[in-house]
Amino acid sequence: MTRYGMLINTRKCIGCYACRTACQRQNGLAADIDYIRYEEKETGKLPVVGIETVPIQCMHCEDAPCAKVCPTGATHIEEGGIVRVDESRCIGCKYCMTACPYQVRVHNKVTGVAEKCRLCTVGALDGTPMCSCVEACLTGARIFGDLDDPESEISRAIVELNAQPLAGDLTKSKIFYVR
Repeated sequence: MTRYGMLINTRKCIGCYACRTACQRQNGLAADIDYIRYEEKETGKLPVVGIETVPIQCMHCEDAPCAKVCPTGATHIEEGGIVRVDESRCIGCKYCMTACPYQVRVHNKVTGVAEKCRLCTVGALDGTPMCSCVEACLTGARIFGDLDDPESEISRAIVELNAQPLAGDLTKSKIFYVR
């Protein structure tokens, strides 16, 4: 069985926002809606300091708090482990936004739907590549693939780079970070 995931290498990320722009374009998002947000963290000690840019998006959790609290089942986990939103079933209650420990759900004021990253699965259905953020990354800081295939690029990179979920095993995230 395929279990999709992503690795984000913050050592390579330069904070250029190309991933967010590609995501907005791929998903037809308004300029004020972002499925990827950024946190900047100071690193090092004086006199040698730097900034680590951490792009944060839906973690496609195996134990997804947003899906657990959704009263209509609009937020659900599909085959392949992708957490999806059925827009026709979303009532805009925002419970999922409150439950998400990563604060990556966004309320679309036009549609009333609480949206999030969908790993570009909509694009995959019409033949365009999944994860436009990966394709747009100028530094190769993102890898997408099958976590259940030990020979996949992502599985090898997780082991080699000791990549970890952002919040440990809190939600069994399928997005891994190199920091």
